[in-house]
Amino acid sequence: MNLGDLAKKLACQLEGDPLLEVNGVAGIEEAKPGDLTFLVNRKYRPSLETTQASAVLVARDAVPPRLAALRSANPYLDFARAIELFHPPPVYAPSVHPTAIIAQSAEIGVGAHIGPYCFVDEGVRIGKHAALHSFVTIYRNATIGDDFFAHAHAIVREACRIGHRVLLQNGAVVGSDGFGFARQPDGRWYKMRQSGIAIIEDDVEIQANTAIDRATVGETRVGRGTKIDNLVQVGHACKIGEDTLLCGQAGLAGTTNVGNRCILAGQVGAAGHLTIGDGAILTAQSGVPADVPPGAIYSGYPAMENLAWRKSSAIFNRLPDLQLELRQLRREVARLSEDLKSAAEDGDKHLD
Repeated sequence: MNLGDLAKKLACQLEGDPLLEVNGVAGIEEAKPGDLTFLVNRKYRPSLETTQASAVLVARDAVPPRLAALRSANPYLDFARAIELFHPPPVYAPSVHPTAIIAQSAEIGVGAHIGPYCFVDEGVRIGKHAALHSFVTIYRNATIGDDFFAHAHAIVREACRIGHRVLLQNGAVVGSDGFGFARQPDGRWYKMRQSGIAIIEDDVEIQANTAIDRATVGETRVGRGTKIDNLVQVGHACKIGEDTLLCGQAGLAGTTNVGNRCILAGQVGAAGHLTIGDGAILTAQSGVPADVPPGAIYSGYPAMENLAWRKSSAIFNRLPDLQLELRQLRREVARLSEDLKSAAEDGDKHLD
């Protein structure tokens, strides 16, 4: 594809030879001749001088680079779109593999691909153009919308509801039992029947080995457009808003409410029965024991406003020096106290 055609497809402003051939995409440090790369982070600005790429996606107000450029209002987004031009997703032809087991009462929409060793239970309804790769299990009475894609070993449990264009990566589980147990008089644990469901709205992606627990009663809900990373735990009866990001190894205890357009970075943990307001950002490894207001940026454990946490962290790093200074001050105060006491005693003697 030549650079001129690429500029038109991405609606970018072209600077350079429109006939320049572009054969692929790559990161700025790994790119080779014929590749398109991108520059967003200033940290990589020096790499622009040494990259072997033939063209670069840059911001509209960026300094003119030494190579052909596509100027964009959002270089990272347009680079994502460029990847799709050179690496389109695989297409799965409508078919049912002979090893797949589909219950007679299941309803499968037109254009579906059901791969090897998949199991679709009684009462399941799946929309048009779904693709179940292999070893995918859909429990009874689950309802799934159009353009669903489930990678190998993904599971949708009984009676759960999934919207349109939902993507489950390998090993994702929707509707696993919530972690609910009641202590008996003899100290043993009695399992609470997890009678609720999990609901996944449209355009959600759930990545590998993540578990979305069903509610004990009622529902667990993941809002439209939310993206959930690998190894995330969403506890029973949680409510997650729209266009929120839950990054790797985040964990939400039961009945946590997360608003719209929030970001929970890696290994964030939230106690149950709390609310994280719309637009809040929790930085990596934050521990959240209480509500977080909308639009706030919180860090640390217990999570606090990011600025306060940074100040506290700076003080924490200086604790050994501050402890030494405190000891020295104590010795100095003790010495001054002794001097004052001696002076007072001498004054009493002179008065005598």
